[in-house]
Amino acid sequence: MILITGATDGLGRYVVGELLKSGERVIAHGRNEARLAELSELGAETLRADLSELRQVDKLADEILARYDRLDVLVNNAGIGTGSDFSRREESPDGVELRFAVNYLAGYHLTRRLLPLLRASAPAKVVNVASAGQAAIDFADPMLTRSYEGMRAYGQSKLAQIMFTVDLAEELAGSDVTVNALHPATMMPTTMVRESGIGTMSTLEEGGAAVLYLIHATDGVTGAYYNGTHRATPNAQAADPQARQQLRSLTEELVTKALN
Repeated sequence: MILITGATDGLGRYVVGELLKSGERVIAHGRNEARLAELSELGAETLRADLSELRQVDKLADEILARYDRLDVLVNNAGIGTGSDFSRREESPDGVELRFAVNYLAGYHLTRRLLPLLRASAPAKVVNVASAGQAAIDFADPMLTRSYEGMRAYGQSKLAQIMFTVDLAEELAGSDVTVNALHPATMMPTTMVRESGIGTMSTLEEGGAAVLYLIHATDGVTGAYYNGTHRATPNAQAADPQARQQLRSLTEELVTKALN
């Protein structure tokens, strides 16, 4: 059983289609009911939630845990880009900077909630769809309230995913649950890229091949970052234990505030 978040468009939809063609059982998550219905017709099992709100992430996890007795792969793919206005700061319903909330915090919390099921299904994998567009997190202003720029917000959220990947891999060492992150491809023809106004450079097929590689061909590898199908080195902050500790503290603070 493979769960893909953000599965109704772009890269997620492509990966779901390829997995279904190969006979995999797939849970496709999305926000758009009509697009989920299309995936259902293709054979995917579907779940709806808006991952910008952590209570909906909780509800999604509750549904998965109630409905399924195993989960072999979790692909945290859902995300948003910079938008067309790079200077416009937005917040989630929980009061978190929106890119950080959707691109990082939702996947973090969903993974945490589903860890018992992943452990019970081992060998199992977590694949975090990050980006080469990374920016070091400014822990003096992580929500960018004093100085906002869309590319920085996006880059911080994507680096946070990679930092979480490194931490969780260390935590799960010896459990037969692996955790890896990747930059699938550069500027694919997705809604995210179109909204940014930047031209495309890669295809969905290239990005999809990289995600499928991490799903199928990285047995035993954990805590790694890939650029496409090749191991790569992320922003130096990912290797900084103190920075990762700061991120863990910030994350727990944000999750607790949102859910209490």
